[in-house]
Amino acid sequence: MVMTRIGALARACHPEPAAAVTLFATAMAISTGRTAAGVVAVAAAVGTGQLSVGWSNDVIDRHRDTTGGRDEKPLAAGDLAPRTVAVAAGAALAACVPISFASGWPAGWTHLAAVASAWAYNLGLKATRWSLVPYAVSFGLLPTFVVLGLPGHPLPPTWLPLAAALLGCGAHFANTLPDLATDARTGVRGLPHRVGAVGARWIAVLLLVAGSVVALLGPAGVDAWRVLVLVLVAVLTVAFARRPDDRQAFRAALAIAALDVAVVVAGGTRLR
Repeated sequence: MVMTRIGALARACHPEPAAAVTLFATAMAISTGRTAAGVVAVAAAVGTGQLSVGWSNDVIDRHRDTTGGRDEKPLAAGDLAPRTVAVAAGAALAACVPISFASGWPAGWTHLAAVASAWAYNLGLKATRWSLVPYAVSFGLLPTFVVLGLPGHPLPPTWLPLAAALLGCGAHFANTLPDLATDARTGVRGLPHRVGAVGARWIAVLLLVAGSVVALLGPAGVDAWRVLVLVLVAVLTVAFARRPDDRQAFRAALAIAALDVAVVVAGGTRLR
């Protein structure tokens, strides 16, 4: 019974994006030369923040998910009590606060602002024309948090939060594609819903490619292998847009972001 509940809690935290964002932040922390303790602090802060966001999302949306027949959601399927998930979200958020400040006051406040922005999305911005804003803010602040935690609290180069914000916005449009019809029935009218499925799909492509351009070419200029990776990203995203599988759209966005992060980190790009 306990293991069943733990498994349901794991499914309710939105495990794929939570794990991906945590790994991206951890990789950036390693690439900046942070100590082992500093890397662990980044991973723990981002991980607890992501857990709080994922669990709060499922608690807040539980009635919509039930109405939409989202049986893969533990709360909608009746596998968990709302109180259990709400307590888990609160505990994760409470843990996130001191862990964030383990990287210093400037970095801590920056990360908490990113988490607050994501909570604002869950609490209502997702259903408005401003739904894109929390994604831009939260993703843009993530690498800023990582770099601000270094000695002297330096700011990151401008291209880094810009690339992260563009990729995050692209992920927002991709993430909504499978649920546009269900969301419409339950009163969610975010920006992707207002531009429609075709518009949202192509805007996701443009944002993901733009983010990749900034991430791959902004810090180091043009060289052959970065251009090759960028061409690969463009081909993959356009191919997705022309022959879409909306259920895989968000995973494709995560894969593109992972490729960008891997190239930046492996290439030894200075992130401060």
